[in-house]
Amino acid sequence: MNSRTNRGRSAGPRNSHAQSRSQPQSRPQSPSRSGGGRRRAQPARTVKRRLIPLRYLMPMLLLVALMAMLMLRGYTHSEILADHRVRPPAGTDKVPEKILDGGPVIDTRGGHEGTLSVPGHRLVLTFDDGPDPEWTPKVLDVLKKHHAHGVFFVTGTMASRYPDLVERMVDEGHEVGLHTFNHPDLSYQSSSRIDWELSQNQLSLAGAAGIRTSLFRPPYSSFSDAMDNKSWPVTKYIGSRGYLTVVNNTDSEDWKRPGVAEIIRRATPKDGKGAIVLMHDSGGDRSQTVAALDTFLPDLQDKGYRFTNLTEALDAPSAHAPVSGIDLWKGKAWVFLVGASEKITGVLVVALAVIGFLVLLRFGMMLLLSAVHARKVRKKGFRWGPDITEPVSVLVPAYNEAKCIEATVRSLMTSDHPIEIIVIDDGSSDGTALIVEGLRLPNVRVVRQQNAGKPAALNRGIANARYDLIVMMDGDTVFEQSTVRELVQPFGDPRVGAVAGNAKVGNRDSLIGAWQHIEYVMGFNLDRRMYDMLGCMPTIPGAVGAFRRSALERVGGMSDDTLAEDTDITMAMHRDGWRVVYAEKARAWTEAPETVQQLWSQRYRWSYGTMQAIWKHRRSVIESGPSGRFGRVGMPLVSLFMVLAPLLAPLIDVFLLYGLVFGPTQKTIVAWLGVLAVQAVCAAYAFRLDRERMTHLISLPLQQILYRQLMYVVLLQSWITALTGGRLRWQKLRRTGVLGTPPSIPQQRVGGADRRPVA
Repeated sequence: MNSRTNRGRSAGPRNSHAQSRSQPQSRPQSPSRSGGGRRRAQPARTVKRRLIPLRYLMPMLLLVALMAMLMLRGYTHSEILADHRVRPPAGTDKVPEKILDGGPVIDTRGGHEGTLSVPGHRLVLTFDDGPDPEWTPKVLDVLKKHHAHGVFFVTGTMASRYPDLVERMVDEGHEVGLHTFNHPDLSYQSSSRIDWELSQNQLSLAGAAGIRTSLFRPPYSSFSDAMDNKSWPVTKYIGSRGYLTVVNNTDSEDWKRPGVAEIIRRATPKDGKGAIVLMHDSGGDRSQTVAALDTFLPDLQDKGYRFTNLTEALDAPSAHAPVSGIDLWKGKAWVFLVGASEKITGVLVVALAVIGFLVLLRFGMMLLLSAVHARKVRKKGFRWGPDITEPVSVLVPAYNEAKCIEATVRSLMTSDHPIEIIVIDDGSSDGTALIVEGLRLPNVRVVRQQNAGKPAALNRGIANARYDLIVMMDGDTVFEQSTVRELVQPFGDPRVGAVAGNAKVGNRDSLIGAWQHIEYVMGFNLDRRMYDMLGCMPTIPGAVGAFRRSALERVGGMSDDTLAEDTDITMAMHRDGWRVVYAEKARAWTEAPETVQQLWSQRYRWSYGTMQAIWKHRRSVIESGPSGRFGRVGMPLVSLFMVLAPLLAPLIDVFLLYGLVFGPTQKTIVAWLGVLAVQAVCAAYAFRLDRERMTHLISLPLQQILYRQLMYVVLLQSWITALTGGRLRWQKLRRTGVLGTPPSIPQQRVGGADRRPVA
């Protein structure tokens, strides 16, 4: 985030919003009257409904879509609405004997209660819990190799995620059965949940292969004689919905991975009997299953066994029925959405890894390079060069700063460095210029101009300045006695073209002010130290910065090409070969926004302006000399740390929320606390460098949860504005005049009666 002051003003005549803000807002005209004072009849007024602007609507829709995709991904990965309870065995006195002693196919359709068995020398291989992207293709390859068929009881979650494998099963002649959607123990579930599990499972089959099936296998099932008083009512209900319940009478127990020989032994029926064999193509390492099949199939085929589908073994009609019409399109839409959620969340996971890397990289660089910077400039005897004692011109562009301008000018009058003060009144309508003139202070001049925007006001000030060193500040900022002197000392080095001062939040006694105070000290000032050491500082803050006149003239002065004229001019300085450095002792106290609305307006302009500046100076990446050095070092860092990282940072909180609700909760909390601890260390170090009280860091966790989301939405809105070709105008923030004196510690309030509450 750019460390600019929180000023806002008209964009000037360069766009459609450039009309002077000095004109009051027009009121609705009174109804027109006819001669003689009689009121003419007026048609009923229609109130136009205000549509939500695209730049607001798109972020909201994007956030809702991303959250929906994340929830869908959690649902298909059995993280949402999953029930992993397994009921212990119950009594069997309510289960008919013919079921307990019958075959592995249980038919309760139409009120009938009976079982079916597979004829001799016919084996029905069944595979549960798939399809699995690694093992199911290998199982299918072995079956195809030995001209065998089987039945795959698929879960809806896996079928939705890997529809191509379901389609391959059907195309290669295998049968597919339902194994529920989320694999719950149905004896715990209500009839509505059972219907949901079946319908969602069928929906996934329709989308994957265009079929529905009449075969069903309950999760955690076993032999018919394992049916008990809890599972039997479920089986009857499943039959009433038109399904055959298929259990097994031969269990390979391949899930235990007992070895290939043992799997073959357990899967082989005795005395030539037919059987339904239970195996798995998912749920873990199935390499032993694949190896066992490659031996088992040819051996039993040599003994006269046939490996067929269930309906073939029972000489019954196929269990598959084609799906068409709306049901088919619903299934295809479902599979498409699940696939999209997989891809999108995969990208989000990668983005989370990227932001984690960027956060740690930035913090590491800030800690290391800030320490080096502090050691360098605080070293005894350190000097930038010869002491600068020559007079300085201080420019104060002002637009409707009546509440602040007196404190600003009077703070400059206490300066221990010789200065002239030029207040450029940019078409104010609140008497700002009259207030300054009424002070009758020496060395203070007022220059008036029609409202033309901040860059034009600064250029007007430069033209009227007498001296070669020029300090720029805002009309809502106050300087300490030594600020100007400290700010211009780096010009003792002839290579220095611009100096960034240390902007501080003065109104930090509210929660939103405290959050910005943390941001200024931790984010902005540590960043400046880091960029100073790397020689690529991106922004001279508008609240406190200094320039050589010759450097300004060489780059064409302040430009109105972007809404971030401070970032624009700083990048231009780098490209022209000038050094831009940070003076930590040049402190300026500025009034930060006091409501969410004002903060939004300010940061929206900063973000959008930064993007404009990056785009304007993009050619520096391919140029040579000083411009190329900045382009290949500064531009990537600015893009990564000031645009990409803030845009991706909320993913930390999104995954935090998801992990807290759907698990793994403990690991999620530990990971988030780890990130917070790293931030706390950086913040504490930054506060120590700036000699600030640590008590404000108490609100750091809350800042990370709430404040970062606001910054994210602002940045996202800036991206959308840029991509949709929108134009952003300056936003004038409402000032309270809270800064009365230039403090070295938090100041007392002035004009507190007009202070607005935190939104």
